[in-house]
Amino acid sequence: MSWLSRLGARAALPAAEDDSPLLQRLAQGDGQALARLYRRESGAVYRYALALAGDEAAALDAMQEAFSALLAQPAAFDPARGSLGAYLAGIARHHLLTQWRRRCEPLPEQTDDDEPGHGASPDALLVRAQDQAALWQAVARLSWNQREALVLVDLQERRMAEAAAIAGVSEEQLRQRLHRARNRLAHLLGGAR
Repeated sequence: MSWLSRLGARAALPAAEDDSPLLQRLAQGDGQALARLYRRESGAVYRYALALAGDEAAALDAMQEAFSALLAQPAAFDPARGSLGAYLAGIARHHLLTQWRRRCEPLPEQTDDDEPGHGASPDALLVRAQDQAALWQAVARLSWNQREALVLVDLQERRMAEAAAIAGVSEEQLRQRLHRARNRLAHLLGGAR
């Protein structure tokens, strides 16, 4: 199964409960609190990191880094600044960005190894696979900031305020990045046909 298949098209879900009691229990060493937070937040953090990195190992590493940081300092999370999911995604983002800067090269290009869907003709599946491959190759050519804006808002369907908090920019800056990303993507895909 490709990383695109694992990514899915699920939007980030709001927190189902207040995080304060779980974080207090976590600070006291309660492993069940960590397990509960992990079950609730890990999927979204992983999908976000995977969309940015295009690499399963890097995404898992970033997700692990986010939860390790939470475990080490649960009090560092400030609910006044945003959701726990946004906080964890921000840590994962920072980890990936640090790794990316160390390599001083673009993130790896993605390929589409999607498993074929049921009921579609082979021709339709081929066209869909080619379109998806072209789309992800174009996304890989976006700058880090543009890719991040596109992933947060269009793929994960996060609210603009939460997406801006994760990216560490103002909502206006995120809107500008998203606008540039969409224009660049349209240009890249328009030239591919």
